[in-house]
Amino acid sequence: MENSNIVDMEQAYNESLEKIFELLEEKKYFRCRDELLKHDEVEIAEMLVDIRREFDLQRMVVLFRSLPKDISVDVFAELSTDDRLDIINIITDPELAYILEELDFDDMIDVLEELPSNIVDKILDKTPKSERRLINTFLKYKEDSAGSLMTPEYINLRKNMTVREALDHIKDVGLDSETIYTCYVLDSGRKLIGVVSLKSLVISPDSLSISDIMHDDPVVAHVDDDQEEVSDLFIRYGYLAIPVVDNEFRLVGIVTVDDVLDVIEEEATEDIERMGGVIDTTDKEYLDMSVFHHVKARLPWLFLLMCSYFITGGILRRFEDAMSAVIELVIYMPMLMGTGGNSGSQSSTLVIRGMATGEIELRDFIKVMWKEIRIGFIVGIALSVLNYFRIVYLDHNPPLVALTVCTAMILIVIIAKLIGSMLPMLAKRIGIDPALMAGPMMASITDMISLCTYFIMAGLFLNI
Repeated sequence: MENSNIVDMEQAYNESLEKIFELLEEKKYFRCRDELLKHDEVEIAEMLVDIRREFDLQRMVVLFRSLPKDISVDVFAELSTDDRLDIINIITDPELAYILEELDFDDMIDVLEELPSNIVDKILDKTPKSERRLINTFLKYKEDSAGSLMTPEYINLRKNMTVREALDHIKDVGLDSETIYTCYVLDSGRKLIGVVSLKSLVISPDSLSISDIMHDDPVVAHVDDDQEEVSDLFIRYGYLAIPVVDNEFRLVGIVTVDDVLDVIEEEATEDIERMGGVIDTTDKEYLDMSVFHHVKARLPWLFLLMCSYFITGGILRRFEDAMSAVIELVIYMPMLMGTGGNSGSQSSTLVIRGMATGEIELRDFIKVMWKEIRIGFIVGIALSVLNYFRIVYLDHNPPLVALTVCTAMILIVIIAKLIGSMLPMLAKRIGIDPALMAGPMMASITDMISLCTYFIMAGLFLNI
């Protein structure tokens, strides 16, 4: 039933988008706007991006400006960084000022961080002094830190408040807060001393004191914590919001789960790109990136990995005589190299994922190594038994050739799984992203190991 609803929604979206395209061709912008307003702000933002791809930036901005002001703010918050900047470069200063004024504080900070300094200075000049000071404070936090993610729009309580006083306070300020589901208890110096949920407030007697129902050992993030560490806290504890404190444990803001979802997607995308040998420093989507930008993101790793195959070529030249003496050895090289690469990639993928989710720590080095040795041995034996019968009875090669290939297979699988599991942990230990140790990098390393192992076994069993 749910899948059917999703399909129906996608179909309605596509039909509406096709209708907008037709209206744009006829330059009927007001009817386009009416069609856009049949959807929520998320879908409108997606449609504007599709319109830009199908037509151009100008028509996207025309339709954006035709939206009612309150809706345009919500749509603006859903757009990507590049789309926001392009819109800002076209709309007027009063339009920009209105959008920034109506945006949630954390979204406003994100926009200001993207703008050129001269435009930011112009905006701050027209901002009230108290708000300007707060904005400047947030702009100074390091990029990709908890400070850059947080918002100051939270509900704070005093421990000597009663439940009734707290609920009345929430009614007064809740509309301007990012969330009302968790409230933060501060002392006179704004130090965080506890948290209390809205659920606890609602079900507690009105006369009860906040100090009686608050949790006095809250999970917190520090303003300088990396955004990935903050996302790990959300994944571990399942909270809707986490308080952010400074060095004196004063509450300076909160990070909400909607902002962390963006971080999780961003970090996952970055890991996948690095595992695939892509170095991308922008947030642009695939279709929005130019061909040159794609080349720039992919070429460095390909060049580096190509150079690594010079070593593989040197190994082949070193054992040229062995290959000439027993030509059957050449036939099984691709299989051994491919199996080694696949075995290493399996292990590296699981270990990298385990480290990302906190299942595997650096202290588990020996446990992981011992487990991968056993896995590699069993997998290698299973593959070798199958290959022995194939080489002897189907390919009609001598048993010694089969023994050479099968012994090499067992060793290659074990070594590849060791390398695949150990390299990511070593990378993390020295401060390198473990994702770099997967994909093409793993294949290159295991290819070299596979060839060396294979020809060493050939020398032992075949005396060449």
